[in-house]
Amino acid sequence: MLSMLVILSPFLQFKAKFVERIAPDKWYALKRHADDVTHIFEPFIKEFYRCNVWHVRGRDRDMLVDSGMGVVSLREWVPLVSERDLVAVASHTHFDHIGCHHEFECRAVHSAEADILSTPTRASTLADPYVTDDIFEALPPEPFCSKCYNVKNAPATRLLEDGEVIDLGDRTFEVIHTPGHSPGGIALFEAKTETLFSGDILYDGPLIEDTYHANAADYIASMERLLRIPVRVAHGGHFPSFSGDRYRLLIKRWLNEKQKN
Repeated sequence: MLSMLVILSPFLQFKAKFVERIAPDKWYALKRHADDVTHIFEPFIKEFYRCNVWHVRGRDRDMLVDSGMGVVSLREWVPLVSERDLVAVASHTHFDHIGCHHEFECRAVHSAEADILSTPTRASTLADPYVTDDIFEALPPEPFCSKCYNVKNAPATRLLEDGEVIDLGDRTFEVIHTPGHSPGGIALFEAKTETLFSGDILYDGPLIEDTYHANAADYIASMERLLRIPVRVAHGGHFPSFSGDRYRLLIKRWLNEKQKN
């Protein structure tokens, strides 16, 4: 009997750890970058599924690029995002990027995905099949339930198109339409600092090219366009930020692989 307990105990310890609930004040972490950019992330979501939330400080107002899963209130537990007037931009409308958009008065998204932001479903946001307990290192606070999870409605107050500008007073970001991963994906480029927020079209990790509304030809066209942009630093939708040299290398490698196939 004793030996059986010894064999089972690691399994029991794993189960106990797996069902751990994290307090809301511990759910988010922040990391400051140059150019008044702050990385907000959810460390208890496994890295592959963990969205990067980017806060950008401007003179007249701030910008938020994506808003995480929405399992814990961003406005309540990250004071940075409620200090000043702010526009919440969706790089696209998958569940991990728009979960807290409903908390902000000003919400911007490309017109091709405005309907998803307005009336999200588990299918349209990819919560099905991705949101299960398995994507977490530890669970959000109660009453979170993976099977019950859905993104809340957050109708856009501004529809974005390619070439438009998001003006923060002393900083401007050009909207670059980057369909491929999803039809309304966008990147945001600040020419002055050569900074790009690339969303999920490009990051330094395994890219997802087979979503239900992905388009292979659009993906190639978007990558070819991105390669022409003089990026110094890129902040992607997932995984760590990377240099302009790494940015160009990633795109060239990806395009070369497509040419082989």
